[in-house]
Amino acid sequence: MKLIITGAQGQLGREFIAYIKEKGFDFIAFSKKELDVSNFVVVYQTIKAVKPDIIINCSAYNHVDLAEKETYLAYKINTIGVYNLANCASEIKARLVHYSTDYVFDGTKQGFYTEEDDPNPLNEYAKSKLYGETLLQDFLDNYLIFRTSWVYGAGTQNFLYKLEQWAKDHEIIKIVVDEFSVPTSTRTIVEVTLKALDMGLNGLYHLTNSGFASRYEWAKEYFTLKGIKKLIYPALQADFNLPAKRPKWSVMSNEKLSKILGTDIPDWKHELKKFCEN
Repeated sequence: MKLIITGAQGQLGREFIAYIKEKGFDFIAFSKKELDVSNFVVVYQTIKAVKPDIIINCSAYNHVDLAEKETYLAYKINTIGVYNLANCASEIKARLVHYSTDYVFDGTKQGFYTEEDDPNPLNEYAKSKLYGETLLQDFLDNYLIFRTSWVYGAGTQNFLYKLEQWAKDHEIIKIVVDEFSVPTSTRTIVEVTLKALDMGLNGLYHLTNSGFASRYEWAKEYFTLKGIKKLIYPALQADFNLPAKRPKWSVMSNEKLSKILGTDIPDWKHELKKFCEN
């Protein structure tokens, strides 16, 4: 089984590379410079040359606020890029694995979001991700789409890294208390993805750690585990007046995926503790 990994320099791409190297998989990983998914010609030539069995798309435009201005860039990567990969995967009969977001929901549901709930994105980033989902489903039968949330791992591209940077410069750190989702580790995403592939799973699923938290709770738990002695002040989402509107509640249930795979996906606190111990 031969794999292609796109977005090799992102936190999820790096986690995949580290994990599958250890397992001895046959794979080729491409950074954005090496494989720009928005360039159809380059994507077509690369995939035709490599002829992978599976394409794992870790490429993404994740700048939620900037996407309100850089709308074209968001759609170029999150929508057109997915279409390009799906088109080429279809031609060589490869399976495409793609990652979307909890932000496709508007936050109005009272309860966990499931795969059967209708999306209603509030910002351009989320819209670009949803359109990518739709194009992939319309164009390809052999696919896995995983909606994830509040992803963190090794590196500088996540909320936990930002927290540590803020802690260096401030004694009091304001963190949103009225925004809820599920902190999810890149390790969990990689392990569950590979299990799903091994079982031949197909379709769209919610892939998160279990439970849920506010950003405030997440930050407090992380500082406790890391022994960082700074005051975390509970602020409201409205206090920050950010360019992109975000759902206050985007908690997704992983029950469907967990049942099909016959596995208990770790609680977010348990997984965060393991992350801090490494």
